Amino acid sequence: MTAYIVRRLLLIIPTLLGILVLNFALVQFAPGGPVEQTLAQLQGLGGSAGNRMGSGAQSDISAGSNTSSGYHGAQGLDPALVSEIEQLYGFDKPPLERFYQMMINYLQFDFGKSFYSDKRVTDLILEKMPVSVSLGLWTTLLTYLISVPLGIRKAVRDGSPFDVWTSSAIALGYAIPNFLFAILLIVLFAGGTYLEWFPLRGLTSQNFHELTWWQQIGDYFWHITLPVLASVIASFATLTMLTKNSFLDEINKQYVLTARSKGLSQHAVLYRHVFRNAMLLIIAGMPAALIGIFFTGSMLIEVIFSLDGLGLLGYEAVINRDYPVIFGTLYIFTLVGLLMKLISDITYMLVDPRIDFSSREV
Repeated sequence: MTAYIVRRLLLIIPTLLGILVLNFALVQFAPGGPVEQTLAQLQGLGGSAGNRMGSGAQSDISAGSNTSSGYHGAQGLDPALVSEIEQLYGFDKPPLERFYQMMINYLQFDFGKSFYSDKRVTDLILEKMPVSVSLGLWTTLLTYLISVPLGIRKAVRDGSPFDVWTSSAIALGYAIPNFLFAILLIVLFAGGTYLEWFPLRGLTSQNFHELTWWQQIGDYFWHITLPVLASVIASFATLTMLTKNSFLDEINKQYVLTARSKGLSQHAVLYRHVFRNAMLLIIAGMPAALIGIFFTGSMLIEVIFSLDGLGLLGYEAVINRDYPVIFGTLYIFTLVGLLMKLISDITYMLVDPRIDFSSREV
């Protein structure tokens, strides 16, 4: 077991390196990077980009020459200004040198500053994380509270009318994308067309700090209800069917028939014998489900409901070509995802000690 954990931890290093190398190489060829965007602003608008560069930026634009540059938007700009912009964003060095320096900094969890917000990437992530964690936590909790009992009920009553109509409802919910369901909830309950029971934006009200503690709790759940419902609809279908199939597989095994022949009740057979074995896959998959909901499943929900979380941060970083934020969040999410996968494997052993990791290949 210890040797397996060590091998998996060592495997994290080349996996992280490979993902960062691939993404770093891709962005070198992606058009519209921060340098090009700043040059375009200087050519067209001048104001915001000029303020970022300093008071000499406007004079450099007027005194620009026709010297050619590697950037399409640099025509007519002073080459010294272009070099200053490259130095501002760290593009004045060769790609290999920039990647090497980036990896040295990342080993120290130093992800630099955002190109546009002038905040450190770690501060931005810590600032946005409570929103995503809050959304993911309640989504995961509700998903398991609904899916596990429903899946057990469907397994016990397999083939009954209850199983048929719940399967139809689950299939319908699975077929509806969570963002489309989110829009439907807004139309129905957030003042879109019909009722106006829930707020449309944010995680709390503007006067949140002026409320009493019990009013703050009510305000928080008032805001989080629709985003959580929209997230749950896309999550509970798979878990429900997995629970049902796991229990059906165990119910038909010999040890269950033996327990029934000894006169044990249905409840005793189900929860004393079947439950532990059937829940193996479900419990062991919980860490992976958490990381999936926290960091990858909430982007569209956060955008639709204007929740300032990690999903919205990543979306805006990609749109703005904010490379420090892109690579910093990618590094952290990948690292946490790999660790969560290792925790999932360890959970298998804790739930079922019969699993032997010593003979398993990584």
